[in-house]
Amino acid sequence: MDGSQAVQYLDSLIGRTLRVHATDTRIFVGTFKCTDAARNIILASTYEYRFPSPSTVRDAATGTHDSAAGSAVDAQSIKVDMTSRFIGLVVVPGQHITKIELEETPQQIRARESLKK
Repeated sequence: MDGSQAVQYLDSLIGRTLRVHATDTRIFVGTFKCTDAARNIILASTYEYRFPSPSTVRDAATGTHDSAAGSAVDAQSIKVDMTSRFIGLVVVPGQHITKIELEETPQQIRARESLKK
C-alpha cells in the first residue's frame, strides 16, 4: 500500500467506530476522528473498558460474592464483568496501541460484501 492509498484508507475510517487496545489491557471504543505522524489516535464519544482486578477474580473464584447460595463455585464457570466508563474525547498515544479493530454492524458487513460481488 503506497502513501496515497494509506491516506485514502485512513480517510475512509473517519467517523467509524474503532476498538483500540492499549498496552495496559484497557480497551477504548469510540468514533475515529483523526491520527497524526506519531500514530496517536483521537476518538470521540469514547468508552473505556477494563478487565477485572485480580482481587475481584479471586473473590469470584472463592465464591465470596455467591455466599448466599451456600455452594462452592466451579473454577471453570467463573464470570466476572469488565468495568466501563464514558470518557468522551480521548487521545490514545500511538506507542501504547497494541491492536485496532473496526467495529461493524451486520448491515455494514452485508453492504461491504455485496460491493465485492
